[in-house]
Amino acid sequence: MNQTFIALIIFITTLIFVSLEKINRTVIALAGALLLIILKILNQHEAFSAIDFNTIGLLTGMMVMISIIKRTGLFQYLAIKISKLSRGNVFSLLFFLSIITGILSSVLDNVTTIILIVPITLAICENLEISPAPMVLSEIFASNIGGTATLIGDPPNIIIGSAAHL
Repeated sequence: MNQTFIALIIFITTLIFVSLEKINRTVIALAGALLLIILKILNQHEAFSAIDFNTIGLLTGMMVMISIIKRTGLFQYLAIKISKLSRGNVFSLLFFLSIITGILSSVLDNVTTIILIVPITLAICENLEISPAPMVLSEIFASNIGGTATLIGDPPNIIIGSAAHL
């Protein structure tokens, strides 16, 4: 059987198992990669060189940095400031949360930004007794838009920048 065909079967099987969500996706991805090596479709050097350590390092560093900043209470402070700036006006709140999310997402990756902002949004919305759904959706859009602004704002941008040696 052709090695390309076997690799395709392994890839599709891996995707199916990931979509079923019965087993941790990391375990499934590693099992798929290991199977490629065991079946000698890839050698260890090829598999290792396919890993973009620049991207992994940058994302890990951002997560550590955010963890440290989170302990300072900066994000809670921003939540209070945003609440005061909006004066209870839902549209102002939506605007400020979206702007903050977009700006943060341009210097952090999208997932980290959403992980930080959504709990703040939920707390603000609970205090104001309003639905958080429109706010969270707006933040998701703002995060995606802000993430495209810089090389570090979105994991695909990081990968492309790393591959292009930017």
